[in-house]
Amino acid sequence: MVSTRTPGFSRPRGRFTGRSRTPAPTIDAEPPARPGRPPTGSTGRPFPRQRGESTFPPTPVRWNPSRLASLRWVQLLGCLVAAGWAAAFPLVSDLANQRLWGLVAAPAYVVAGLLCLTLPRRFAAEAAAVVALLGAVLAPLGLLAVTGRHQSEVMVVERSAHLMLTTGDVYLPHPVVVTDYNPYLPAMSLFGLPRQLLGSSTAFARVAGDARIWFALTFVVCLLAAWRLLRPTRPGTDGHRAPLLPLAVLTASPLIALALVVGGVDLPLIGVCCLAMALAERDRTVAAGLVLALACSLKWTAWPALPVAVLLLWRLYGRRPAARTALIGAGVSAAVLLPSVLTQPQALRDQVVRFPLGMTAIRTPAGSPLPGKVLAGFGPTGHTVSLALMTLALVGVAIWLVARPPVSAIAAADLLAAGLAIAFTLAPAGRFGYLALPAVLVIWPRLAARRWSSRRPVAPRPAPEAPRPALPRS
Repeated sequence: MVSTRTPGFSRPRGRFTGRSRTPAPTIDAEPPARPGRPPTGSTGRPFPRQRGESTFPPTPVRWNPSRLASLRWVQLLGCLVAAGWAAAFPLVSDLANQRLWGLVAAPAYVVAGLLCLTLPRRFAAEAAAVVALLGAVLAPLGLLAVTGRHQSEVMVVERSAHLMLTTGDVYLPHPVVVTDYNPYLPAMSLFGLPRQLLGSSTAFARVAGDARIWFALTFVVCLLAAWRLLRPTRPGTDGHRAPLLPLAVLTASPLIALALVVGGVDLPLIGVCCLAMALAERDRTVAAGLVLALACSLKWTAWPALPVAVLLLWRLYGRRPAARTALIGAGVSAAVLLPSVLTQPQALRDQVVRFPLGMTAIRTPAGSPLPGKVLAGFGPTGHTVSLALMTLALVGVAIWLVARPPVSAIAAADLLAAGLAIAFTLAPAGRFGYLALPAVLVIWPRLAARRWSSRRPVAPRPAPEAPRPALPRS
C-alpha cells in the first residue's frame, strides 16, 4: 500500500486540531537556551484553544473589582449610598416596619463609612462590616421579632404550617382577604414549623420560632456551601480565603438587609438556587437534584433553575448525569406537590398562579412601579400586553439557553438571573425586592470563584517533550 502522507509531517490527532498538518517533532541540535529565557521556537500557547475557554485579556489591575473594593473611597461611597437608601424609607414608605428599619440602619451605615475612612486598613473593612451587620440586620430584626411585628408573608407561612399539622392542607379553601392567600408551594410551610413547636409565650420562643430566622439561616448556609464548592483550587490562587467578610457585606447591604428584617421569604430561594448551580458544576448529581427539588417546591418562580442546571451538567459531563439530576429534581418535587394537586387543585391554581399574576378578584399588594405593573394599570388590555411581553421574553431566554448551554456555574447563574429579572420586571405585579434574587445570582458565584468571566477556565497542558536521540549500542 502506498502512503499518501507527506514525509516530515505527522497525522493530525484530537478534536480541536482541525485538518491542518502539524510538523513532526524534530531533534534540535542547538545548545540549550540560557536560564530565564524560553527555548528557541517555543510559544506561550502550546495547545489549541478549547471550547468554553476564556480568551479575553485579563482585567487591568487598576480596574479589578477586588482591588476597587479595597479602596477607602469606594468603601465610603458604598456606605453613603446605603445610608441614603435606608434614610429614604422613613420618608416615602407607608409600612411601619420598613420605616423602623430605615431609622435604625441609616446611622449604622454612616458609622460604618466613618470606620472605613479612619481605622487602619488592615481591619477597617471588618469593623465596618460588623457595625453594618449589627445596625442594619441584627438590631432591627431582634426588635421586630421580640415585638411580633412582620410583613404579611411571614404570617402566611406560619399559618400554612399550622394548617398542615391540623388539617393536612396548606391552603385556605375560601380566601376572603389578601392575607388569606398563600402564593407559595407546600415546602415553604416547613419554615413555619418552629413557630408551631415553640409557640410565642416567651421572648426566646418569639425570636427562635420566627420564620425570618430560619429564612436567614437557610440563606447563609446555602451561600457558604456554594462558596466552598466554587472556590478556586488551582495553584497560586487564594483558594482558602474565608467567605465571612463577603457574606457579611452582602447580608448587611440594603439589597438583603431590608428583605431579611421585614419578611425574608425569598432568601431561602436565593441560597438554594446558588447552591444548585455550584453542585451542578462540581458534578454532584444527586445533591443537585435534591436541592433543585427543594427550590421547585418553595416557589414556582424557581422552576427555570431545573433546566438550567440540567443543561449545565449535560454540557460539562454528558447525558447520564444530566438525566439523573433531572429525574431526581422533577420526581421529588412532583411527590411534594402531588398531595396538594389531588386535594386542593382549585386553591393551588388560584393562590399560587393566578393571585401573583393579578388575575383574581383580590389583587396582590405587590405594587412597585415596574414596567409590567405600569402596563397592567391600563386595564385588561395592558394586563394582557404585560403577560404577552413576559412570555415572549422568556421564550427568547429559553432559546438562548438551548442554543448556548452554560459552561460554568457563573454562566448558568447569569442565564437564570436574566430570565428571573425579565419575569419580575414584566410581570403584572411585583416588588423591587424580587430583584434581589437575580442580583445575588450574578454576584455571589463570581465572588466565590474569584473570576469575573462566565467562561470556564481551562488549565494549560504542558507541551510534549521532544524525543531524545537514540544512543548507539556499545
